[in-house]
Amino acid sequence: MLETSRVLDLTDHRGILCGQILRDLGADVIHVEPPGGSGARRVGPFAGDLEDPERSLHWWAYARGQRSIVLDLDHRADRDELLRLARGADFLVESAAPGVMAARGLGYPEIAAANPALVYVSITPFGQTGPKAHWADSDLVLQAAGGPLRLNGDADRAPLRISVPQGYLHAGAEGALGALLAHHDRVRTGRGQHVDVSAQAAQTVATQSLILAACNASPTMERASGGMRLGPILVRFVYPARDGHVSITHIFGPTFGPATRRLMECVHDHGFCDAAMRDKDWSGYTILLLTGQEPLEELERVQAAVAAFTGAHTRAELQRIALERDLLIAPIEPIADVAESEQLRARGFWRPVGQAPLDRAVPFPGPFARFGATVLRDPAPAPAMGEHGDAIRAEAPRTPAFAPSGKAPAAPGRRPLDGVRILDLTWAIAGPQATRVLADAGAEIVRVESPRHVDACKSIAPFRNGDFASPVAFYNYNAGKRMLTLDLARESGREVLLDLVRWADVVCESFTPGVMARFGLDYASLRAVKPDVILLSTCLMGQTGPLASFAGYGNLAAAVTGFASAAGWPDRAPVGAWGAYTDYVAWRYNAIAILAALEHRRRTGEGQHVDLSQAEAALHYLAPAILDHAVNGRVQGAHGNDDPQMAPHGVYPAAGEDAWVAIAVRDDREWRALCDAMGRDDLAGDPALASLEGRSTARERLDAAVGTWTAARSAAETEALLQSRGVAASVVQDGAQLYADAQLHGRGHFATLEHATHGATIVESARFLLSETPTRVAGPTPESGADNDHVLTQILGYDEDRVTELVVAGAFG
Repeated sequence: MLETSRVLDLTDHRGILCGQILRDLGADVIHVEPPGGSGARRVGPFAGDLEDPERSLHWWAYARGQRSIVLDLDHRADRDELLRLARGADFLVESAAPGVMAARGLGYPEIAAANPALVYVSITPFGQTGPKAHWADSDLVLQAAGGPLRLNGDADRAPLRISVPQGYLHAGAEGALGALLAHHDRVRTGRGQHVDVSAQAAQTVATQSLILAACNASPTMERASGGMRLGPILVRFVYPARDGHVSITHIFGPTFGPATRRLMECVHDHGFCDAAMRDKDWSGYTILLLTGQEPLEELERVQAAVAAFTGAHTRAELQRIALERDLLIAPIEPIADVAESEQLRARGFWRPVGQAPLDRAVPFPGPFARFGATVLRDPAPAPAMGEHGDAIRAEAPRTPAFAPSGKAPAAPGRRPLDGVRILDLTWAIAGPQATRVLADAGAEIVRVESPRHVDACKSIAPFRNGDFASPVAFYNYNAGKRMLTLDLARESGREVLLDLVRWADVVCESFTPGVMARFGLDYASLRAVKPDVILLSTCLMGQTGPLASFAGYGNLAAAVTGFASAAGWPDRAPVGAWGAYTDYVAWRYNAIAILAALEHRRRTGEGQHVDLSQAEAALHYLAPAILDHAVNGRVQGAHGNDDPQMAPHGVYPAAGEDAWVAIAVRDDREWRALCDAMGRDDLAGDPALASLEGRSTARERLDAAVGTWTAARSAAETEALLQSRGVAASVVQDGAQLYADAQLHGRGHFATLEHATHGATIVESARFLLSETPTRVAGPTPESGADNDHVLTQILGYDEDRVTELVVAGAFG
C-alpha cells in the first residue's frame, strides 16, 4: 500500500512504532541512527541479558525490516547527507526534543524547502510548544500526565502502570495515523505538512473518556483492584480461578444486563446462587444500588457467589463455559500462555524471524490486520547499526513518489478526507473512536444504530451533570457523524443499508463474526452492489479461528493477550490494564487500516475486506515481552511500578487525599539532582548508590526515603521542583487536573458540542496537530436517529412516499 514510499526514521524509543507501521504497510524505512546507535537500542530486555545495542529486544521488535545508516547530525557533512536523502523521501519521522532539529537546520521549514511534498512527523512527550514542551519524561511520567495511571491499581496502594511500557507506543501509532492523514491530503495537492504528536495527549484515550468527567460535572471512577468504583458502587472485574484468575465484564445497565443475566443463570445452574439472586433486575441494577433499593451488601453477596463459581473451575474450563453460554469471561493469561494460544496459532499470527546473533528463528508478532487484496509485509530482521550505510550513500538521487507537479491547488480550510464517505456499523470504542478521528479529518460518516441494542458507551460513566441520558463517552466517540437508526433484522432496514453501501467508500462493522452473513450483508453481498467497496471487520479475536465467536469488550481481550497479567503487585492478584484496554490500542489500527485500504483503492481502483483482530493488533504493544519469553525464556509479569533500567522509579504519596506524584530517575545525573532537591547529601554521596545497579539493589529503601519526602508537600510542588532540575516527574492527574492542564488546552485538546436541550458537552479533539489541514470537531452532540431525515432524503434521495413506506415496514424500529 505504501510500496512506492520511502521513510526516513530518526526516532528513538519515543516514536519507533510509527516507522514499524509504515514499513509493514510497504514503505522502505531507513533508520537514521546517531553514532552509538538509536536510543531504542539501549532499551531492554536484551537477548541473553547482555546489554548490547545489537541485542535489544525492543529494537528487534520495532525496527524489524528496516535499513540502517549512521549519521552524526552535529557534523555538516552528515547533515548534508540527511538533506540529500530528504529530498527524495516521502516521510520523515523524528523524536528529538523540540528545537533540536531546527537548531541543526533540519526542522520542518528547512526540510520542506528542499522537498515540499514531504510529510514530517515529530513525536515528542508533550508536543512542540507549550509550558511542558521541554519537560523531562518517561513512560511512567506520561501515564501520570495523561490520566491512565490514576485509574489503575488497588485502592489502598499507589496507582499502577502496565509493567511493559506503553506510553510511547500510543504516541508512535498516533504518529503513523497522522502521517497517513497528511499523505491523503498530499496525493491531491502535492503538498506535505508537519504532524505534531504529543505523547501526553495520546495517553488520554486510555482514560475511556473519564478525562471529561469533571468538566462535564459528572462523578468519576476511581481505581479499585482490577475493577472500578463509581461513588459507593465497587464493580469487580478480576475473579479467582482454580489455577489463576479470569476477567469478567460484570456490570449492569441496558447494554450489559443481559450478559450479567446469562452469567447469573450459569452461577445458579452450577449451584452457587439461588433463584432469587439469579432473577434480579440486572438491567436496572445500577439504579437500584444508587437509590438504595438494593443494599450494597447484596452486591457484595452477588460478587462472592460469582467468585465461588469461578474459583471452582480452571481458566480453560471457564473459557469453554463462556463460549458455550455466551458469557463475558476471559482467562487472564501470562505471556507464556499467549505464545501458545490456539487461536493465534490457527490464524498463523506468529511469524518466524532469523535475527542475528541468534542461531535460530524467533516467533515475532505478525500483521496487525489481514487485508484481502494486499498483504502486510512479514517481519524481517532488525538491522545491525549502520548495516546499509554504504549502499544508501551509493544510491542514485531519488525522486519523491508524490511530487507536487500537476496537483490540484490547495484549497483553504480543506481537511485530508474531504469527500470520503464512511458507513459506520461499529459500536463501543475501538470502531467509533477510529471513525471519529476520520470525521474530524473531513470524512462524511453515517453512523447506524440499532433500535434493539443500546451502545455500550451509553451505559458507562461519565454522564453530563450525572444524567444517565447524557452519556459523555458516546458523545466523545461519535461527534461529527450523521446518526441514523436502522433495524437490520428487518428486510426494509437492510434495503436502506444496501443503498448506503452504494453511497459509501468504506463500510466498518464490529459484529460477532457471522452476523453480517446472516443479515445477507457479508463482503460478497456488499461487493455485489458496490464493486470497489472497502469493508473493515473489527472484533476481539478476528473473523476466523476457534475463538472467532468469542465476543466482548477490550478488558477481555486484554486478559487473553497478557496485558492484564502485566499490571499488579507481586504479592497480589493482577489488577489488569484498566478498562477496555485493547480498545484503546485497536482504534488507531482500525483507522490506519481504513486509510491504507483507501490508498490501495486510489492506486488500483480495487476495494477489499480487512479483518482486524483487536487482540492481534494490541499484541504489538507487548512485542518486547513476547520476544523476552521466546529468546530468554522469561515471563514478564506484574512488578508494581519498578523499572529494570531506572531507579528510583515509582508513584509516591503527596500531601492531600489520594494525591500522588510519579518520579522516574533515568540516569546518574538525575539521581544527584533528586538528592539535591530532597536535601539528602548523604544519599548523593553514598558510592553504593552512584550506579543504577546499586540503586536497584536498594530500591525498597530508596522508595521509602523518596515517599517520606514527597508526602510532606503537594504533588504539584514536587513536580515543579524536580522538573526544574531536569528530573522526570508528574502529578498523577485526575480528570479535573487534566482539564486544568495548560499544556492540553494550548493544543486545543478540548472542544465544546452544543445541544438544543442538554446544553454544552465538552469532548476531546485529535491528539496530533496538522500544520496545513487541521482537524476539527464538527456538528452538535450526536443523538440517536437525529439525522434520519437528512440521510434518507438528502443523501439517499428518498421521496416522502418511500420514507413513509419504510416507516410502516419498521425499518427504523
